[in-house]
Amino acid sequence: MEHIILIGGGGHSKVVIDAIKTSRQFDIYGILDSKSPKGTHVLGVKVIGSDVLLPQLFKKGIRNAFISIGSIGDCRHRKMIYNKLKKIGFSLPVIIHQKAVVAKDVHVEEGAFVAAGAVINPGTKIGRNTIINTSASIDHDCVIGDFVHVAPGVTLSGGVRVGGYTHIGTGANVIQYIKIGKCCMISAGAVVYHNIRDGQKRL
Repeated sequence: MEHIILIGGGGHSKVVIDAIKTSRQFDIYGILDSKSPKGTHVLGVKVIGSDVLLPQLFKKGIRNAFISIGSIGDCRHRKMIYNKLKKIGFSLPVIIHQKAVVAKDVHVEEGAFVAAGAVINPGTKIGRNTIINTSASIDHDCVIGDFVHVAPGVTLSGGVRVGGYTHIGTGANVIQYIKIGKCCMISAGAVVYHNIRDGQKRL
């Protein structure tokens, strides 16, 4: 298996590690996290330092990286890390948990993550570094932009469009053919039945 390095050692990293270990797609070389003490472990994976090590690891021959940082309301931090990884030359694979259900024609962009129990139905497109979290349901013909976080238990009905950098909170429900703009925040448990403009919050 090829090596992969994870950026971020918080709670979301545990979900990502489980998906990678279950699929046996990569061997996790270590975690980079500036907030966690070097030498600590997350589900058996060692924190080896901060992201200042990225150029050194790339020169060492590690070519795969994955952003294992979640987001609550602000998805732009992941974009900054993504740009740094791409500038160095890392590849960002798609990670899909084996217990997710993803239709064969779903298009998933690089660096995206699909957690256990998620369902993504035909005709849907998932953007770069987007998180489709645990047991989220994405119905047919949805278009999810880059760096979106669809939190656990969210339900998107058919034909929903979600702009980049938007966070859809846990258990929210979006009815069919709704358009949600960029950089929006949809609160946990919300029911969205009107279009949401860029930058708006739906409480």
